[in-house]
Amino acid sequence: PLSLAVPSSAPRGAASFQAQATPGVRLWLVHETQSVKLPSSVTRWPLAPGPELLLAMDAPSKDVGDEKVGAGSGFLLGAGIPSESRWDWESSWTWGPEGHGAVLLVNCDRDDADAEGPDNEDSAVRSYNDLQDMAQLVLRTRGPRAIFTGHRLLLHVDFGDADKIGVFYGGSSGELEKFRHVLGGSKLAYSVRPSRHRHESVFYVEALAFPDVAFAGLVSLHVTLLESPEKGLLESPIFTDSVVFRVAPWIMTPNTAAPLEVFVCSVDGNEEFVAAVGALAERVQCPLTVCPAPQNRQDRWIQDEVEFGYIQAPHKTFPVVFDSPRDRGLKDFPVRSILVSSPFLLLGGRRMAKAVHDFLVAQKVQAPVELFSDWLHVGHVDEFLSFVPAPDRKGFRLLLASPSACYQLLKEKQEEGYGEAPMFQGLDRVPKPTINEILTNEELRKFNDYAQSCISWNRDILKRSLGLAEPDILDIPQLFQGDPTLGALAFFPDMVNMLVLGRHLGIPKPFGPVVGGRCCLEQRVRELLEPLGLSCTFIDDFFSYHVLSGDVHCGTNVRRKPFAFKWWNVVP
Repeated sequence: PLSLAVPSSAPRGAASFQAQATPGVRLWLVHETQSVKLPSSVTRWPLAPGPELLLAMDAPSKDVGDEKVGAGSGFLLGAGIPSESRWDWESSWTWGPEGHGAVLLVNCDRDDADAEGPDNEDSAVRSYNDLQDMAQLVLRTRGPRAIFTGHRLLLHVDFGDADKIGVFYGGSSGELEKFRHVLGGSKLAYSVRPSRHRHESVFYVEALAFPDVAFAGLVSLHVTLLESPEKGLLESPIFTDSVVFRVAPWIMTPNTAAPLEVFVCSVDGNEEFVAAVGALAERVQCPLTVCPAPQNRQDRWIQDEVEFGYIQAPHKTFPVVFDSPRDRGLKDFPVRSILVSSPFLLLGGRRMAKAVHDFLVAQKVQAPVELFSDWLHVGHVDEFLSFVPAPDRKGFRLLLASPSACYQLLKEKQEEGYGEAPMFQGLDRVPKPTINEILTNEELRKFNDYAQSCISWNRDILKRSLGLAEPDILDIPQLFQGDPTLGALAFFPDMVNMLVLGRHLGIPKPFGPVVGGRCCLEQRVRELLEPLGLSCTFIDDFFSYHVLSGDVHCGTNVRRKPFAFKWWNVVP
């Protein structure tokens, strides 16, 4: 519908008007907030207090001027601006199952193996796969061709959106070499030349940036019909239509999602660890990718470098790697060897957490939960928590490292007569404290009371934030060592720092006291997890990871299956 300005078109002294139109035009009158379809039983309407006349057509005109609207004593109303967005869903974007709007993908993969960077860093279309990552924008120009002898169509982008979007046009042929970059960057407008024989022009649109602190994720494209007056005069806009796109957010996949590919680094001395991870991946029938030493430069902490996720539009889903600002030996691996990452280069240190937090908040679909991890020496939450799939309740269990549960277990074994059973049997040049020695070590007990208080604080945050009850949480026996100044490190391999591959778990081997021929720590974890249908495989990472302040989860990574739930159905 178009809005026609009635009072401004009326002759001087006119007090009322009547309106009529040729058969191809539908009319409504908005008078004192009431909408009336014309013609009606009222033949004349007062010009005050400023009525609005809306018109629409069921089909485009065949000839210029073949449909008309008239009002009153022969005066003709001029077409004004389009009516409000309530008439046009494309010019707005709303969330939820009943929402509407167009979706753009950040075209950050690399479909051409010979290209240096991601596809959206160049201004060329290199393959048909590249086009499939873009959204199609169809501009229909049905109607009399003669109108374009005195008018021009302009496709344009707001200056503030020009660095967030790229638009390509290939004409009518569809041949790759014909595609040109027509909008985005320094190009703010493109003149569309409608073909005499084609009523549709198909443009391909890509996003250049993810939502972030300074970018809400919404971009607009406009098409404006310009009237070309006599020579020497400027063109004047007579109609503008707009479409709003939301850039698809980057979505992180959780431990509980099905695994698609496992990653691990090959470094000096970790051959047995890589073999154990490979055996577990094979059991799950999940491909294993080993990052070789020349690429990782002896950096084994692949969990710290990248986080796997995905982006999704109704027409396409593909995985995207979030490259952390850590940038050590593995810093080139995400871009050169896996996929492509979102550009995220910041100064290191714990201050990076704010930048990551702000980025996740800007995606809108996964509100981050802020936990207290500064009590740890390394400071990563996977040192005291994990999630595993479960067949009941919320579909998962939260696993929390628990010094209290560990002391309770050791006390049980002491009372059963195993107080002299030592830790770390079979490990060379490692002190082997007994259960009795651990239980009488007051300094260790005091520090673990502190660690437990920090974990309990996070327990309450997680219960509130995720809507958890106590049956949703399992306490995994674990002790920590250190001091409040330097922070806590795992006293024995940190069992919550595990690799989760569906129902198969790769758990750091704790080397706990052997009771009745079994490690009592392993046995307790099996008692907690196996009733959920989970299979526990304990992996020896003591010298290859644990003594370097990390464990199995820190040294592995997993690309996982996207959520079945579509992100645009979220109501943030």
